[in-house]
This record gives sequence, C-alpha cells and structure tokens, in this order.
Amino acid sequence: MTITTAAYARAGLIGNPSDGYFGKTISFIIRDFAATVSLRESDHLEILPGENDLARYASVAEFLRDQKLFGYYGGIRLIKATIKRLQDWCRENAIALHDRSFTIEYSSNIPRLVGLAGSSAIVTATMRTLLQFYGVQIPKYILPNLILSVEKDELGIAAGLQDRVIQTYEGIVYMDFDRSLMESRGYGIYQEFQPQEMPPIYVAYDPSCAEVSDVLHKNLRQLFNSGDKTVVAAMQRYRELTDVAKDALSDGDWGGPSTSSG
Repeated sequence: MTITTAAYARAGLIGNPSDGYFGKTISFIIRDFAATVSLRESDHLEILPGENDLARYASVAEFLRDQKLFGYYGGIRLIKATIKRLQDWCRENAIALHDRSFTIEYSSNIPRLVGLAGSSAIVTATMRTLLQFYGVQIPKYILPNLILSVEKDELGIAAGLQDRVIQTYEGIVYMDFDRSLMESRGYGIYQEFQPQEMPPIYVAYDPSCAEVSDVLHKNLRQLFNSGDKTVVAAMQRYRELTDVAKDALSDGDWGGPSTSSG
C-alpha cells in the first residue's frame, strides 16, 4: 500500500510577516503548486532524492547559477528532520509507534525561495504521510506548531506559524496570534472563512530574486525583541489592517474607504 499526500503553496493576503510577532494575517492556498509525498512500507528505511536533490548539471555555469539561487540544500534534510521530530514528539507525549520501515519520496513544483512556502509544504506533506502510516491523530490547531518545530528546532530556520496554519487548514484562513494566547497555550485563533466573492488577485513571483527568507526574519526578530519602536508599531498596524481586510472580504466591499491613518 502506498500513502500519498500533498500540501499546497500559499500566498499571504495581508498581515505577513506579523504571524511571528503576535500579529494577524489572512492567507490562502494556491492549488496550482504543490509538494507531494509518497510512502510505501519496505524492509528498510530509505529517503529517495527529489529533483532538487540531484547533483547533475549541464555545465559549471548552470551549477553556479543554481547554487546562487537556491543554496546547497534540497528537500531531503526537510524529510529527515520531519521523521525525527515526529518520533521525538510521540515519545514526549507517550504515543507508541510501530517499528515498521518505509521508503519515502517527494516531488514539488512550488517555485523555490520566492515566498510561496515551498519548504513548509514539503514538511507538511511529509508529516501528513507519516501520521497516516503510524495511525496517529493530532488536533488540527496543534499540528502547525509541530510542523513549525521541524524547521525551527531541528534545522534552525527562522519562520512563523502562518504558512503551517494555512497549509494545514487550506482554503482561506484568518489568523490571530494574540500574545496572551500564544504565551498561554501556544496557538492562536484560526478561523476558516469563505467570502462570497474575492477581489481580483494576481500572484507574481520572480525566480531570479530567490533568496533564503530566514536571513530577513532573523534580522527582524532581533529588532522586535530589542523593542524597536518602528517594528513593534508596524506589527500592531498589521493587526489593525488585517481586521479591516477581513471585514471588507466578508462584506464584499474591498473598494471601501481608505484605511490609512492620520
């Protein structure tokens, strides 16, 4: 038996990147792009490389271009980290897992490093596949935290919950990462909603501008943690604008009055 799951690309409609700073966001899934993971039981554990893990290039120039855009990493490290993190999480929560082995592989057509959450999609799809294989159920509102911990704790990648929430819930989701909620229970308010009509949306990306996002996030985190007034005020403003956007979407009135202050 083969288990196959997918996780889709996402776009942050408004509020990004305040999810990691007690803000609010609205995101939606883009089903044109997906990471797909397949698993079949085998007599050994094997992780098969995806296209981005292959090290064959037409020339040195092509290799150098690939390295400049995408760095040295493919998807295998994400799958390895997901397998390990799930094992650790289940042990921490006294959940016994069977010891059968498997062969797992992935593919993805999500454009890399352009803000469409390609890495978290691989982790999310891998986690879904493993949970089916082991027969483990995790509450929907908890799962994004576990998925985030794969990259944040296992790989040291700076990231927030928004991508993992929308890839878990799918559709369109309003998220409130209120500080009191995050510090008391570890997750926010995640509200799935379907406006009667959406404004025209065009998702654009430029592969030539690809870059690792955690560099920017690390700098932003340092400013926020140090109490930088501009950054803190911006995150609060994102909360306000996200609520304005939510009301506009719910009412079908995205051409309403200006939301600028002052």
